[in-house]
Amino acid sequence: MYFTDRGIEELQSRRGEDDVTIEWLADRMQEFVNLNPEFEVPIERLATWLARLDDDD
Repeated sequence: MYFTDRGIEELQSRRGEDDVTIEWLADRMQEFVNLNPEFEVPIERLATWLARLDDDD
């Protein structure tokens, strides 16, 4: 288990029953980057990966 898995597990346990929209998620990601600009690149990569998840390569 990676150290970051703890955050993912906390997200699942705290928010696992919530229904969220992609718009809500995008807003939270933008808010996070505004507060933590040093994470802009990894958040952008995650957003791009999620956006293209169903694309055929």
